[in-house]
Formats: sequence, C-alpha cells, structure tokens
Amino acid sequence: MNDHNPIKWGILGCGLIAHAFTKGLEEIPNATLEAVASNSGKAKPFAEKYGIQKWYDDYEEVVKDSNVDIIYIATTHNFHYENMLLCLNHRKPVLSEKPFTINASQTKHLIEIARENQIFMMEGMWTRFLPAVVKLREVVHDKETIGEVTHFRGDFCVRMTHKKEHRVFNPELAGGALLDVGVYPISFASMIMKQSPKRIASSVVLGETGVDIFSNISFTYSNDATATITSANKVEMPHNAYIVGTEGYIHVPDFSHPRKFFLYMNDGENKTFEFPYESTGFQYEALEAGECLLAKKIESETLPLEETLEIMETMDTLRSQWGFRYPEEI
Repeated sequence: MNDHNPIKWGILGCGLIAHAFTKGLEEIPNATLEAVASNSGKAKPFAEKYGIQKWYDDYEEVVKDSNVDIIYIATTHNFHYENMLLCLNHRKPVLSEKPFTINASQTKHLIEIARENQIFMMEGMWTRFLPAVVKLREVVHDKETIGEVTHFRGDFCVRMTHKKEHRVFNPELAGGALLDVGVYPISFASMIMKQSPKRIASSVVLGETGVDIFSNISFTYSNDATATITSANKVEMPHNAYIVGTEGYIHVPDFSHPRKFFLYMNDGENKTFEFPYESTGFQYEALEAGECLLAKKIESETLPLEETLEIMETMDTLRSQWGFRYPEEI
C-alpha cells in the first residue's frame, strides 16, 4: 500500500450497514473493496451484487488475506469486540461500526492492544466526517460566532416495528436504543463540548425484552454547560440538534446525517450552511481511515480512541443507573 495504489478494504458482516458502506466506498477513487465475509451465508450474494471478486464464509479468511489493507466491521454490536480482536491479532487495521463495543472495558482492552502494536483502529461514527459536520465544528468552536457553548440538545427517537427477536430488541445481540441510536447524540455532545460530563442524570423505560426503549438523559459539564438527550426505538421524533451559545444558537436538522444547518445570532443575523453529498455518506469515514493509513497514524485526530473510550464510559454509567446489563456482562 502506498500513495499511488488503492486502499483495499475487507468487510466483516453483510447486513444493511455493509451495503451502505460499500455504496459509499464506490465514491472514493483510491479505494476498492477487495473481499467480504459473512458467517450466515450472505457473502456470495453480496459479492455478486457489487462485483467483488473474493468472498468468504469465515471471518478469519478475510482477515488473513494479505491483499486486504483494512477491515470494516459491520456485524451486530455484540460481535464488535471479538471481531476487532481478531483483526488486531492478525495486525490488520480496523474501522468498526458504532457503537465501538458494548462496554468500556472491551474498548479499553482493544485500545491497549492497538497502541502496543501500533495498529490503526477507529470507531465508525460516520456523522463526524460528513462535510456539514466538519464545517459545524469550525463554526461552533469559533468564538466569533455563537460565543461560549452553554447547552446542547439532541433527540434521536425512531419507531421500530421489528419482532422482539430482532437485534434492536434482543439483549443477546446487545440491543436497546442507547447503543443503537442514543450513541449519536451522546457522541455529538462530546464533539461539541470537547469533554465528558461531570454529572449524569437519567430516566429510562425498559421494554418487554429487558432492553431500553426510551430514555431521557441530562449532562452537566465542568464549566456548567449542560446537555439534554432523548433516545428511543419505540417512538418517532424529529432528529434535531441544537447548540446554544452566549451569542446565538445553531439548529442541525437530521443531525446524524445533516446536509445543512442554520445559524441564528442574537443580533438578528441568520445564516444557512448547505453541504450536500453523494451516495450514502459513509465514504467520508472511509476517506479518513484511508488518509490515516497513508500517513501511518494509528488513530484519527477527528475521533481519537480516548474519546471513543470516554463515550463508552458515559454509556456504561447510564446503563448502570438503569440496572441494565447484557447477558455476557453478568
């Protein structure tokens, strides 16, 4: 692999998120999808759909493939840890779909291995790398715009009608709204505040399978800024984010994948920022990972591993407050 050769990707898992990533990858000139793997018989039809030359029914085979430069983990939450561990044990760089793992202890162990062996690893929180969000960070952290940030609000509530055996409601597959959709506003708040909350308060509704289906979350930070977050997989709400500062505020509609945001200043000045993108938008996290590989970095500056760990610790605290543990944690 060098600056002139395309970065060759492998994918573990061939579900819906793998399709989104693959379509995004097609937008990158210097990236190719070398091989895919599934342990549920989906690899061959997936490969045929996208014209991929190699497919495997065993995850280890794609990880061992010497032509694969980096692996994207697209499996269910409960398998992220063991899949990334497999990659690291074979010294293979890895980009894992969010949430990184199911808890902070798993994340910490993987970080220790990656850093000790100087292997690139990154959480696939695609929102961070979208053009609108890149610009949003610039605007928010420019004190000439909305001033000091005092509050963040993010709502990510969706109505899912799947059967209780589906991964979003199945505790065996690390289901629940928090890891599936709540991680988006929590990660967004971390990006905006650039720190972890010093106080966390919350309330939750647990569904019939024992996983969280609705939660209200409140964060207080060391500078007395605050955040309020809701997440749910049983009710639908607009996916809005608001960033409030001393000099104005910003509204981000569809904040998990925004194409625009609106700036409202206290002096009456308003401005719209628009950043349309092609395809699914997953190409931007792949671009970041590829650039890190070419620069021989072991982590992304945009989403460093320490921040991923802090986000996992925050979600651990929430689940602890709810008395909610996954079967493998008991």
